[in-house]
Amino acid sequence: MSVVDTKSEPGQEAVHRQWLSASQPRIATQISDRRQQSVAVVLAALTLALLLSLFGRWGYDDPYITYRYASNLLNGNGFVYNVGQRTLSTTAPLYAILLAGLGWAWPDLPSLGNALSALSLVLSALILYAWAQGRGERATGMLAGLLLCLWPLLFLTFGAETLLSTTLILGGLWAYDRSRTGLSAVVLALAAMVRPDGVIAAVALGIVHLVRRQPIPWRSVILYAGLVGTFYTGIWLYFGSPLPITLLAKQQQGQMSASMRFGAGFLDLAGQYGRQPLYWLHAILALVGLYWVLKKRRHWIPLLAWTAFYFLAYTILGVSRYFWYYAPLVPAFVVLVAEGTVALLRALARTRLSRPFVMLLTGLLLVALLVPLLTDVIGAGWHSDPRHEVYREIGQWLQGHTPPGASIGALEVGIIGYYAQRPIIDFAGLVQPEVARQFTSATTYQDSAAWTIRAYQPEYVLLHRDSFAGLAESAWFRSAYQPVRDFTSQRAALSLSQEVLWLTLYRQSETGEGEGSKDP
Repeated sequence: MSVVDTKSEPGQEAVHRQWLSASQPRIATQISDRRQQSVAVVLAALTLALLLSLFGRWGYDDPYITYRYASNLLNGNGFVYNVGQRTLSTTAPLYAILLAGLGWAWPDLPSLGNALSALSLVLSALILYAWAQGRGERATGMLAGLLLCLWPLLFLTFGAETLLSTTLILGGLWAYDRSRTGLSAVVLALAAMVRPDGVIAAVALGIVHLVRRQPIPWRSVILYAGLVGTFYTGIWLYFGSPLPITLLAKQQQGQMSASMRFGAGFLDLAGQYGRQPLYWLHAILALVGLYWVLKKRRHWIPLLAWTAFYFLAYTILGVSRYFWYYAPLVPAFVVLVAEGTVALLRALARTRLSRPFVMLLTGLLLVALLVPLLTDVIGAGWHSDPRHEVYREIGQWLQGHTPPGASIGALEVGIIGYYAQRPIIDFAGLVQPEVARQFTSATTYQDSAAWTIRAYQPEYVLLHRDSFAGLAESAWFRSAYQPVRDFTSQRAALSLSQEVLWLTLYRQSETGEGEGSKDP
């Protein structure tokens, strides 16, 4: 038969028709998958743009400590907070290095940090979607990703390393679910380098693996241990300790009567959500989802195990409550909500209710889930922390009106220290570990400030007017320091808010030497 002959024998025509009939559904499925992937990418890009528009200028105090490490590294001053002092005051060493590297192209580090947080949040949502889709749960993945991108608590952590660390952990767990243990080891190692508590994810995953009685992937274990061990050995040699001194500070702060520890803080946070009735729906659906996961969807067990171990570890450590400590609990919760929602909708679909009525109930359920999230997100985007404004003003004033080597004593030193670029002495013990060791159950921040000022004698002292009124009026302080300038949040003052933030900057008197020496 000629190769250009278009005729076929009867048997060949039958085979050809069978091949066409079998391939058409497969081709249609591939086209549908590509379209859905394209839609997911477009939605992710739009979400990223929306997050940047709402929270691109968001800021709170803690991440600025890491920004200052990155800034000093970028400017050739070393990987330090105070130039010449090798203390590890950041909880995110690899994140600081990443910021310094990207800072060559994007020198506005606070904006860069927010952009990385927005990107990390979108990637986390895509990971949950891909994880669920790989298990035949596309609807669950879409809903979980949507809820994650809208959960209010996560936006408050923008700028910090929290979301990047969470993304890496989710990526490592997803890689493990796909039996790519080598990739999982590398990604989880990066998570541990970004934040030391990333080790909890590897420990939880290892326990789950052993409980399942699967062969131990020794190459992956050695790879993980080698990467993490090498990185923190370098940190140890450079700083003299592999752990940040902020861990000691947060633990010591947790002993103070004015502080609330992690476990109690979680209950308080749950109570805040519980005061909004629609959030009860999320909790009920999460319980349904937990039952469903334990019964049918056990591929989520590593995620739940990491969340449980994380909660247990922070409770045992007894650190003081800070809102960003609770952000890593959110991915597991939204997955449970999504699983419970999809299970409920499938149960509705199996009833004798009419299809239009089922669709109506589905729409109402989704609206009820999303409305409180959207309301809180928009509120957070429009009402930033007023402290950010006044702290930046103070830092910029100090940078322009004080000698380069003048030391500054203050309580919240992140934003102020980043913009001032002066030696910082922190009343909360995040920079000087000796200060952190002063905290007891009977200690107040006013006691800590008094001890620190006497011990280190900073040239300038910044005091919150209400919190440190007793210290500012004490005889020894008035003889040692004189007021220079008052600062207040203009936006809060104009809005007649009851939380107007007033601070007074003091300079060391030329005649008053104070008490103590510069060495504690």
